[in-house]
Amino acid sequence: MFYYLSKKSRWAILVVVVGLFLIIPESARTDIFMYIDSEGVLHFTNAPTSSQYKLYIKKRPKPSAATKAYDPIIKEASLRYDLSFPLIKAIIRVESNFNAKAVSHKGALGLMQVMPKNLKPLDIGDPFDPKENIMGGARYFKAMVDRFMGNCLWRWRPITLAPTLLKNIGQFRRSRKPATMLKR
Repeated sequence: MFYYLSKKSRWAILVVVVGLFLIIPESARTDIFMYIDSEGVLHFTNAPTSSQYKLYIKKRPKPSAATKAYDPIIKEASLRYDLSFPLIKAIIRVESNFNAKAVSHKGALGLMQVMPKNLKPLDIGDPFDPKENIMGGARYFKAMVDRFMGNCLWRWRPITLAPTLLKNIGQFRRSRKPATMLKR
């Protein structure tokens, strides 16, 4: 019967299935697999019975205990450097996914992914020590925010781009004359 539906109707049903998946409580969610048979019928299951099924929706893992393990340190850093707690936590999530032993392919280390050349200036003796890494990373982030006038849209750029590169961009130079900021 499903194959008698138009392609538009099949897509509508697909959208409804995905929509239901999004509103189902987290505890009831699981991976969803799908395949389209030779007649164009869409088949969905959480327990594939053949290799024709392909993963369609991946269950999001529940936040691990690691996401809360560093909260006291993050809170201390947020108070000391006047940065928001969720912002620091989001940086850690994106940079290392709360893996204190993370090392990037570029060589960045620890939770906040601090580059080795910045360890000494940030007083980080052990980049894999969560407290040292979070405090040093927050210190660096705050310095970049202050250096580039606290412009919220550009707060993340100094973390990924070399500060000297940003310094040379005219609109970010600190100047008493607003007109010089707009040159170039």
